[in-house]
Amino acid sequence: MESNRQRKVAQIIQEDFAELFRKQAAESKQSILVSVSDVKVSADLGIAKIYLSIFPQEFRAPVMKEIEENKAQYRNFIGQKMAKQVRVIPQLNFYLDTALDDVEKLERELRGEGDNPVL
Repeated sequence: MESNRQRKVAQIIQEDFAELFRKQAAESKQSILVSVSDVKVSADLGIAKIYLSIFPQEFRAPVMKEIEENKAQYRNFIGQKMAKQVRVIPQLNFYLDTALDDVEKLERELRGEGDNPVL
């Protein structure tokens, strides 16, 4: 069960990264949308798991690779934003959120458009 403190820290991280990725997308010449779908923070506030949705799909691998390469800069960014609110800046782990893809695949299967051998 998440504590109020965990939820607050997760919300701050989610809002700050959403704003950062929105600004990066506006400055980029490519039309890539990176949204922060969820943030989970460990009980000791030492680790933050950040789940990202990236559209269009063909840019997922290069964007995730770039984010992983710049993880130190992202931690520095969040450290500046949260310096007065937490003692230790959490380690950042970025994950690709494929929940929307799973829903889309399931809907295709239910419509009979998938490769389900039962239908």
